[in-house]
Order: sequence, then structure tokens, then C-alpha cells
Amino acid sequence: MPETGAASGGVREVKSAARTVELLELLAARGDRPARLQELADALEVPRSSMYALLQTLVSRGWVRTDVTGSLYGIGIHALLTGTAYLDSDPRVRAVRPYLDEASEALGETIHLGRLDGYDVAYLATRESHEYLRTISRVGRRLPAHMGALGKALLAERPDEELPEGPYEAATPRTHTSRASLAADLAGVRERGYSVDREEGLPGFVGFGFALRYDVPAQDAISCSVPVGRLTPEREERIVAVMREIRTKVESTVPAGGGAVHWR
Repeated sequence: MPETGAASGGVREVKSAARTVELLELLAARGDRPARLQELADALEVPRSSMYALLQTLVSRGWVRTDVTGSLYGIGIHALLTGTAYLDSDPRVRAVRPYLDEASEALGETIHLGRLDGYDVAYLATRESHEYLRTISRVGRRLPAHMGALGKALLAERPDEELPEGPYEAATPRTHTSRASLAADLAGVRERGYSVDREEGLPGFVGFGFALRYDVPAQDAISCSVPVGRLTPEREERIVAVMREIRTKVESTVPAGGGAVHWR
């Protein structure tokens, strides 16, 4: 009989499966900082022997990798392959990609596609600036929704009552850290029809976010990020005009429901 844990959505959770997912998420969050066995056992509050057995199973299947001494662990290549499969299997990501190319060609700035995941935004596609000024976001990265143009565009599609109480994590001195401050900003997003991130997520960069309303409420958004040094009032007007046009094209191309499975 499988192990079971606390009820979730009416179905009792399988503890071994939950522990495996928690371990992979922990290793992924560490990035280029490999972890030792005891660190992982302590972080997930499981016996050292159980953690070792789980790690060895995942190493043998490519989900976790270890160094030549067998004492350090990191996320494995099969996590990348699975993530790539997610992107390749999503019809909306495929449909939006050509319009990201179009926006990139028209503006020469960094263009993103992101999806709301809880209270974070996951980056699904990126077109880098022609000037090679890279932002911190990349495909597969997750950032809190309150500190970027993509996230604020998507939060504005939802009632303020759904916002977490706060205080919120700050990335820069300009990041909204209170529910009241964020709600006031989102009111402006709804009024103008797009979000603006003025160095709230990354110093030196301004972002403009546009929710894609082929879902209600919107789950996906596109954005344009530009260095402050290149942003004039005329340039901002141009960026907003192009991104509005791109959003209209995407929404007219991707039907509600996308003709595919409606994932929850």
C-alpha cells in the first residue's frame, strides 16, 4: 500500500512522491550551489538514510547528478529535458513565439513571455536585446509576481482581495512591499491597460507588461524590458504602441481554450 499523507484536493497525498518533488524543487532553487546529503536531509526533515536512498534512485535516473566524490548533489539533465518538453507541448507558447520575434525585430529590446504560477511568474520564452544587455530573467526562471511587469499585468486581471497580505520581498528600493502600495499600482494598470515596472525588479531597467486575455483571468503575459538609459518619452510611446499591437495579434490568433486540453 502506498504511503499517504495529508489530504489535498480531496485526495490523500503520496508522501514519497511529495518528498521527491520537494527535493527536486530544492535542488533547482539552489542553482549552481550543490548540496550535501545532510543539508538536504535537514532541509526536508527526513532521515539521512531515507534521503540517501532517494538521491541514489534519482541519480540513477538522471534527475539528480552527483560529483566524482559522491558527496555533492545538484539538479540533473532530465529536469531540463522535461522542462523543454513542457514548452514544446504547449500550443500557446508555440503560437506566441513568432510574435515575440516580431516585437524583438521592431523594438530591438528584450521581450518576454511569462505565465502565472501561484504568486510567481515563470518565464516561458525570451528574445534578448539587440544591444546584448541581459536582464536577470531567463526561460525557466520564477520571480515573485509583485516585482515585475509580467506579474503586475497578470495580478491586475484579478481582484485585489486575492493578493497576499504582505509584507512582500523587495528586490530594489522601488519594489512594492505592502498590499496597499501594490493595489494602488494595479489600479493604474487596469486604467491604462498595461503595467509598468520602473526599476522595481532590477535596477537600471524599466518593463512594460501586457496580459494576454485568451484565458479569463489571463494566465500569460508579454513584456518589453529596456535600460533606463535608452528610455525617452518618445521611446516609451513607441514600445507601448508596438506591444499593444503585438498583444492584439496574439489574442486574435490564439482562440479562447486554444483548441487544446484545458489545463488547471
